[in-house]
Amino acid sequence: MLVWGLFIALVIVFLALDLGVFHKTEHVIKSKEAGLWTAVWVTVALGFSGVIYWLFSSGMVENPTGLTPNNAVLKYITGYLIELSLSIDNVFVIAVIFQAFKIPALYQHRVLFWGILGAIVFRGLMILFGVALITKFDWIIYVFGVFLLYTAFKMLKSDDSHFDPKNSWIFRQIKKIYPITSTINNHDFFVKRMGINAATPLFVALIIIELTDVLFALDSIPAILAITADPFIVFSSNILAILGLRSMYFLISRMLEKFRYINYSLVVILAFVGLKMLFSHHIELPEWVSLTVISVSLVAGIIASLAIPEEKK
Repeated sequence: MLVWGLFIALVIVFLALDLGVFHKTEHVIKSKEAGLWTAVWVTVALGFSGVIYWLFSSGMVENPTGLTPNNAVLKYITGYLIELSLSIDNVFVIAVIFQAFKIPALYQHRVLFWGILGAIVFRGLMILFGVALITKFDWIIYVFGVFLLYTAFKMLKSDDSHFDPKNSWIFRQIKKIYPITSTINNHDFFVKRMGINAATPLFVALIIIELTDVLFALDSIPAILAITADPFIVFSSNILAILGLRSMYFLISRMLEKFRYINYSLVVILAFVGLKMLFSHHIELPEWVSLTVISVSLVAGIIASLAIPEEKK
């Protein structure tokens, strides 16, 4: 429990420094700054693999699945890359939500900060629940495998360009529960108009981002559970990927049209992980195979997006 407490304390320190020091003054995040912070978060996450090696070699953390230090590091990096790659689809949805509610670029970082904070809590609960299910019921891994294959197929056939947050079920429920105003008052989530408290577009965008992240977690958490059922590796790789989501959003959201084939990379990753779950009791793949498939899929999607000219409509 000491290791878990220290890790959660480290995450809280990161978040406090982010909002209270580095982004104390609200400003528009430019691509250069976003690229720098993305590099910082990726470096921190990959550097944490050294901590994983030390924890598993020293016995400082519980090791219910009996991993060797080297295997623990490989599973951590593979899980982190899965979460990072699946976050790309999340970036597109966040961009659509901000555009739909006309959230100024000046306040987008603040909305994402609180969105990430909530996502950490929800994902932590979902990870503990998912690990408990796999540990207690062996057959649940087949359910997760089929679900991931279905998600890959749905992602292949769907067209996210028609997603409209203002017509979503979530937005309609918020309107029923609490008054909503179209007025944006600085970075406030609530304003008082004619004696009535009303939620601003910033709060509405925050809630929709929060709940859509829960939906994305239904894909990403089973995907990482296919790599390992070790709770600390699953939790740490997931949370460190989420912490880098804000800077990655400001970097990638402006280049989404260029990476038009990255969606196929995500389909391949989800399909591979789903098949790995279905055959997990019959075929045991070396960890480097999973890492290679995920890395090659992402690189291939990026290269294809840059190399293949877009057809003129």
